[in-house]
Amino acid sequence: MSMSMGKSGRVSGRTVLITGGARGMGEAHARLLVAEGARVVVGDILEEEGRALAKELGPDAALFQPLDVTSEAAWQQAVSAAEEAFGPVSGLVNNAGIVHVGPIAELSEADYRKVVDVNQVGVFLGMKSVLPSMRRAGGGSIVNISSVGGIIAFSGIVGYTAAKWAVRGMTKTAAQEFGRYGIRVNSVHPGMVATPMTADAPGTEGAVAHLPIPRQARPEELATMVLFLLSDESSYCTGGEFTVDGGYTTF
Repeated sequence: MSMSMGKSGRVSGRTVLITGGARGMGEAHARLLVAEGARVVVGDILEEEGRALAKELGPDAALFQPLDVTSEAAWQQAVSAAEEAFGPVSGLVNNAGIVHVGPIAELSEADYRKVVDVNQVGVFLGMKSVLPSMRRAGGGSIVNISSVGGIIAFSGIVGYTAAKWAVRGMTKTAAQEFGRYGIRVNSVHPGMVATPMTADAPGTEGAVAHLPIPRQARPEELATMVLFLLSDESSYCTGGEFTVDGGYTTF
């Protein structure tokens, strides 16, 4: 990464840790943040994809770090790796998430807990784990990726809905607690996004046909919101909910 890029970027000099960063929305976040001058740590359990992305972005701009967000020890290792490579963490994007489809009557406790562990407990561990590093950085910004499913509800994905609603509330609590350290915490609520996981899913087009913007979002359209919230342009935003949903939640 050239110094000129770093000087002109909207997040120049920032060290940003992204979970689920190897593909989909996480990859889009990583690419845009690097283009805007950040140094990113791509955290994911998908090692092959994550290492390939980091290699493409370059060693001065990106590092892949294996990260199971349900493990506090793995989080601590990721923060340490980020500090060693690029300096204290000033940005965190809690993007990792999974979904398990099935009605409540048929859902096992294990499957419910697995979704909550990744989508909710993972966010808690991330916020807790980066706090000392962000304090060393003199402040920072945390972006928690929730969902429109954290504002409204969807049949058949009770664990996902529960966790995404929880992230919305956890974000507000963290905003209250972390503000004294110059750390802002906001949640982003995507609607239908065209990612490897959803692009070819049956019924997707029908689900967006009625929207004011009748299509899926591109991952890059979520990345621009994340960039805004990590940058100083959002300096008075904390505890907020930012929907990027094509109007999904207007109904």
